[in-house]
Amino acid sequence: TLCGYLNKLGIKGPIKTWKSRWFFYDENKCHLLYYRTAQDINPLGSIDLSSASFDSKVENGEGVFEIRTPSRAFTLKAISKQAMVYWLQQLQMRRWEFCNAQSRFPSVLFTCFRVLVCFYIDVVDSEDFLPPVKTPTEAVGLKAASLPAPQTSTALQNISLKHPWTEIQNTVYNICGSKQLWGNNGNVFSFSEFQEHPENLDEEQEAEEGIPEDGRMEPRLNWARKARWMNSGFPGLPEELSREKNLMDKVSVLQQQILTLTEEVKSQKELVKLLHKALEAAQQEKRVSSMYLAAAGDKDRLELVRHKVRQIADLTSRLEALEQEKKELEQILTLRDSHIQELKEHVQLLMEKNHAKQEVIMALTEQMARELSDPLQEANTITAETLYKQQEEIEHLKDDIDAYKTQNQFLNSEIHQVTRLWTRVAENEKALLMKCACLQARNCQMESKYLTVLRKLQEAVPGLPSSHAEFVRNLIQEALQWDVKEEAEEALSFRLTSALCPSSEYDEYGFMTVPDYEVEDWKLLAKIQALEIKSNNLRSQEVVEKPLRDRWNSVGELSPSAELKSLIRSGIPVEHRQRVWRWIVSQHCSHLPDHYQRLLRQSKSAEHPACRQIELDLPRTLTNNKHFSSPTSQLIPKLRRVLLAFSWHNPAIGYCQGLNRLAAVALLVLEDEESAFWCLVHIVENLMPTDYYSDTLITSQVDQRVFKDFLSEKLPRLTAHFEQYRIDVSLITFNWFLVAFVDSLVSDILLRVWDAFLYEGTKVIFRYALAIFKYNEEEILRIHDSVEIYQYLRFFTRMITDGRKLMSIAFNDLNPFPMKLLRNRRSMHREELEAELCELQQIKAAYVKERAEQGP
Repeated sequence: TLCGYLNKLGIKGPIKTWKSRWFFYDENKCHLLYYRTAQDINPLGSIDLSSASFDSKVENGEGVFEIRTPSRAFTLKAISKQAMVYWLQQLQMRRWEFCNAQSRFPSVLFTCFRVLVCFYIDVVDSEDFLPPVKTPTEAVGLKAASLPAPQTSTALQNISLKHPWTEIQNTVYNICGSKQLWGNNGNVFSFSEFQEHPENLDEEQEAEEGIPEDGRMEPRLNWARKARWMNSGFPGLPEELSREKNLMDKVSVLQQQILTLTEEVKSQKELVKLLHKALEAAQQEKRVSSMYLAAAGDKDRLELVRHKVRQIADLTSRLEALEQEKKELEQILTLRDSHIQELKEHVQLLMEKNHAKQEVIMALTEQMARELSDPLQEANTITAETLYKQQEEIEHLKDDIDAYKTQNQFLNSEIHQVTRLWTRVAENEKALLMKCACLQARNCQMESKYLTVLRKLQEAVPGLPSSHAEFVRNLIQEALQWDVKEEAEEALSFRLTSALCPSSEYDEYGFMTVPDYEVEDWKLLAKIQALEIKSNNLRSQEVVEKPLRDRWNSVGELSPSAELKSLIRSGIPVEHRQRVWRWIVSQHCSHLPDHYQRLLRQSKSAEHPACRQIELDLPRTLTNNKHFSSPTSQLIPKLRRVLLAFSWHNPAIGYCQGLNRLAAVALLVLEDEESAFWCLVHIVENLMPTDYYSDTLITSQVDQRVFKDFLSEKLPRLTAHFEQYRIDVSLITFNWFLVAFVDSLVSDILLRVWDAFLYEGTKVIFRYALAIFKYNEEEILRIHDSVEIYQYLRFFTRMITDGRKLMSIAFNDLNPFPMKLLRNRRSMHREELEAELCELQQIKAAYVKERAEQGP
């Protein structure tokens, strides 16, 4: 059992001094309890060792060490250096045992003892760690409880003023225990039990330690009584008297006992005063309560209550006056303290002057003595004194070196053990985070399935009875009012919500995680989509996202390579996306100095013809993003300036509907106006073919025909299905190509598409357009109505939740996809389209001529 007396430094009480305390280690809770004496039953306090660290400093003195917990630090002092080291090593070992026992993983339970033994074997074998010390039986253990407690300078100094009730309980218990021990005669100071033969002492102790009448053992009570009996000094008194040969020695022993009892009586008197005060307060409260209960009517009771209220108000005012007086006295005391400090400094200065004068006198006296004495003898005397002082200083330095070595060895073992405990806690926390992520993903999937069932019931509502239809509508209304963030997620720590997948109304770029559709059916669909996306993100967090982030963190200076291309296709993490986009744009656009500022000045001096169309399109830009949804948003003026600057930069295009959404996405990621402007230039002039954003949009129409060719080659079943029901996919896909899927895909997938699009060009748009149809091919083939197919194609891109699956289809399942083939198809279809447009112009001219000849 780890227990014993230690001195505890009281730093918060009125008496700031060392107080003797009995410390006992509770292995069930890993707490170090401390009592005033070993015989007390209620602790004064406890120290949690499970998260504590230990330290010992030579500067604090011999036997002094510290226990630091997250809330406070405890300074303790052992009777010797050996006892201090023993306490520290034992506390280390008990902390290690408790932390390993608390682990919830089976492998830890199996290897706990083996790891502990190996750890201490390593500690013993290592030269840097402190070897185990022998147990100081005279200061630690149950035997120490039978020894007298270390005495303090005064009787009240050892009393804990912060725990008066605990002190009273322990004192009452000790008094009751002493009366039972000494007999029922009530005479505490009776010496009738003192005999010359100490043999009866053992019999009395055996009788006390026997089994009570009810047959139950009370080891704690018997042990405490026996310890108090031995500590009081009476059991040993007959033996001492029998051994004494001289009557004077006996008298001195009795006098010593009388002094001890006198000190005990003083401490008991102080406790009696505290009990009297508590009794007076209780009697006063009883009298008031009796008057209140004895009152005849409510008016009398009300008058008593009012009287008490007036007394309280009077006492409050008196308290305020006393506090004010206290403050004034404190100010006066502060001024007097400062005055005393000044006087002390003045006295110190005078003492220093006096000391200096004495030193001068001593120096002159020694000089005169040296002049009068033999110079050789003087030199020998000085040399001997110097050698003695140096030798003494060397001994002190050796002692300091030994103390510092001991301190360093212990601190090495402490750092080693704390590091291992921290590593174990980090591993456990990581495992719990992964478990929470899996449970969270499973919960999202269950909610998604539940909402899907509700959606199917919503479609079948017209065919249900009225009571069932009303019940389904109520369930749908409740589901729409749910927050996407689960209730269980609110109990998780901030680290879990930030480390895994933070769930909120908007993502990091300001896009809504759950779009606010006006149609009820679409609202339910949006919630299903948000839950599916969240579930996929949680499942891929540790397996996919973390390794990808590690790879991106290891990338230094960017340079074109196959590895960088593969990384960009996998998606750029949020923290690296801005840097990579800036690098891509700078590789293809030579930034002219002050070019953007010059364009802005030009747009202020003259109004561009596209100004009106730009103003009309600004409120319709990215309505699902909080940075553009309000007319007062800060990014609206930046977007206006970027579009006006581009209209002056490229007069051939000026402005085309769709450029506002391209520039808005660039602004969200790059944040800087000029960078967003050059990103828009890179898309329009480098990535997209010529005339893609012209008035005729001829190249955009060409790409739609090229896409139909690729769709018939890669997905022949789907193409046949579209032809059967006369579905023109260009009505859906034209906007995809014009704005690179903005407002079509969810933000997370959209930005991954843009990562690859900015680096590789328009073939990425073809890849992802085909991948979207491949992703939903089976769903489309199950629809056999042209109207329903068009309705499904309007929102089916929003139902894509697994971005990794879509990326795999785009870059793996659809290979090969050479750029040369895309250029040839574009050239062929451009010639056909130009021929058709020329024929159309001829038909139009012939029709105009015919109408002109017919006349009005």
